[in-house]
Amino acid sequence: MIVEILNTGSELLLGEVINTHAAWLGGELFPLGLRITRQVTVPDGPLIRRALIETFDRADIVIVTGGLGPTTDDITREATAELLGLKLLPDEAIRAAIVARLSARGYAFRERMARQVMVPEGAVVLPNEHGTAPGLYIEAISRPSSKSPHFFLLPGPPRELRPMFTRYALPILRGLCGDLPARECRTYRVVGLGESEIEERVGLILTRGGDVEVGYCARPNEVDLRLIAARDVLDRVEPIVLAAVGDSLVSRSGEALEEWVVAHLAAAGLSLTTAESCSGGFLAHRITNVPGSSGVFRMGFVTYANEAKGEFLHIASDLLARFGAVSEPVACAMAEGALHRAQADYALALTGVAGPGGGTEAKPVGTVFVALASRGHATICRECHFPSDRATFKQLATQAALDLLRRALLARERSLTAGVAVGH
Repeated sequence: MIVEILNTGSELLLGEVINTHAAWLGGELFPLGLRITRQVTVPDGPLIRRALIETFDRADIVIVTGGLGPTTDDITREATAELLGLKLLPDEAIRAAIVARLSARGYAFRERMARQVMVPEGAVVLPNEHGTAPGLYIEAISRPSSKSPHFFLLPGPPRELRPMFTRYALPILRGLCGDLPARECRTYRVVGLGESEIEERVGLILTRGGDVEVGYCARPNEVDLRLIAARDVLDRVEPIVLAAVGDSLVSRSGEALEEWVVAHLAAAGLSLTTAESCSGGFLAHRITNVPGSSGVFRMGFVTYANEAKGEFLHIASDLLARFGAVSEPVACAMAEGALHRAQADYALALTGVAGPGGGTEAKPVGTVFVALASRGHATICRECHFPSDRATFKQLATQAALDLLRRALLARERSLTAGVAVGH
């Protein structure tokens, strides 16, 4: 079945409001075997009518958001009824619900709101328990020469739309779906490999039989490999994916890199601290955005100036003078200083040139040294180059730091597992 979303509202096109409907509705529809094939956004007013007409030739199900309010630019209800040749009739139950809601908040019912009481003949009312505008379901109408889509008219605000859709629209949609073939979506989050390299390793193999839909979503230094197919097919191809990406795989559920790190530190009872220069605290920000991070994160040092590196991390001034703040020796010293000060199990440090100025021929803009210190092990340092804008540089630099720690934790876990195996 072909599903389209028609979003109405000038605020969505003016950049005043971020349109989140497709992302949320797509996740709700997929378990039913339904996929959104198109999303169209139009401003309030006459263009709503034109957009509705266009859906007749393409869609089986149309979900319309917005345009159900009391003002003259809210014409979704009226335009849909007109196109389907349905009379609008007053619904006294809706009027009573609106009056009660307004009265409880100290407001009076205004006659302009009577538009929200009108219901296309034969439509199913979807109650709005979080606002005044009810939703509507209008079943597909068959005519000698054509058939209209099934229409779901929903309010625009997510706080009203989402509970209404979950409680009242989904049961109707389940009935419309019947026995659509069940398909699953699995997302493999990969770091350190580009999407073209991942496709070269697995893409052609996965698409050879035509049973698997393969997609890629690239972000700075990570790619989501998305596979959609029947469960047995995914179970068959998953070993191919795992073998191809190896240690570059972060998760099979779309888990973020920082979420993986926090979860594995917590499971092992280990702690972490950070020492940042060029990233300005962004690494600590990413870690502390994860629920449960308070159980593993000790503290973070943002030592932007050389004086701060000496005062808080005890970096010797002659080391800074000899090698410069952006160097492997200083990155290692920062990590070791933070490890000692915080009495943590692991410490990550970053020092680099974010740009756009400050670069040299030896250390151009985008250069960053990432170091990992840990108890009982030699400090590890990596030199990376991420020439980009400052925000992207911070994302890439902290991504490299988190991945360095992730790989160390993987090695630790394998070592412990091997030790147990040998013991047996």
